[in-house]
Amino acid sequence: MATPRWLTRGSRPATARNVLAGEAAAEAAEAALAEKTLADSEKTPPEFPVAGDAHAAAFFDLDNTVMQGAAVFHLGRGLYKRKFFHKRDLLRFAWQQAYFRLAGFEDPEHMQEARDSGLSIIKGHRVEELRTIGEEIYDEYMAGKIWPGTRALAQAHLDAGQRVWLVTAAPVETATIIARRLGLTGALGTVVESVGGVYTGRLVGGLLHGPAKAEAVRALAAAEGLNLSRCAAYSDSSNDIPMLSLVGHPYAINPDARLRKHARIQGWRLRDYRTGRKAAKIGIPAAAGVGAIAGGTAAAVAIQRRRR
Repeated sequence: MATPRWLTRGSRPATARNVLAGEAAAEAAEAALAEKTLADSEKTPPEFPVAGDAHAAAFFDLDNTVMQGAAVFHLGRGLYKRKFFHKRDLLRFAWQQAYFRLAGFEDPEHMQEARDSGLSIIKGHRVEELRTIGEEIYDEYMAGKIWPGTRALAQAHLDAGQRVWLVTAAPVETATIIARRLGLTGALGTVVESVGGVYTGRLVGGLLHGPAKAEAVRALAAAEGLNLSRCAAYSDSSNDIPMLSLVGHPYAINPDARLRKHARIQGWRLRDYRTGRKAAKIGIPAAAGVGAIAGGTAAAVAIQRRRR
């Protein structure tokens, strides 16, 4: 049976048109899929932290970020219990504590006095002795003060294969113990000078506080080959804005009023794990650092006396 002429007439051009139409339809479908994928990604941010990113890490402040209260407050309680200082020191330390709480700012003269007082407590003691005592104090006072929410954030970075560092004004020996107990990579903390394994009562440089934290993070990132734009940082304090501003993923955790305001302006993420309308202020300002070890203890001893 012969093929109808209307089927054969112009068959070649019709085939070309069919191919063109098919290709155009496929291209349109691909374009629509790409637009949908882009829209979905804009609605749902990519998973963070990114697994397997060897150039990313996370930096966590310690006091009131990872741990409820100040590490040096808990350390001071343990040292007083072990008779590292005497009752005659309590009034001076209590005054320093009250000043930091009430003044609302850091007076350099008082800061220096507080640092000197705290450093005098450990002067002449062996580094290894303080490390051993630090392990005991962690179990006695610190282990139960870890914020579960912040701990989960740190674990998310670890599960993604990233390194996690504590960054704190607390003594580096104390910070290292806490980091190890939590399974973190390590810690950046204030370094107290020692000679022959014995503390001299002087700092190496100054407290790891405020801008010094940012410098420590920058130096560590360079040494470890990290890309700070892919790193995260977490803190409760406006003193740590320099560190938070360094990274691509800053978080305000249990923030003070100034940091909360700054974070909202900058569009930083906030997390608050405290209960009640306003978190209780436990311990001493992180800015007091090593020098306020005994200052926080004064408050604890006074409370214990009132309960008797």
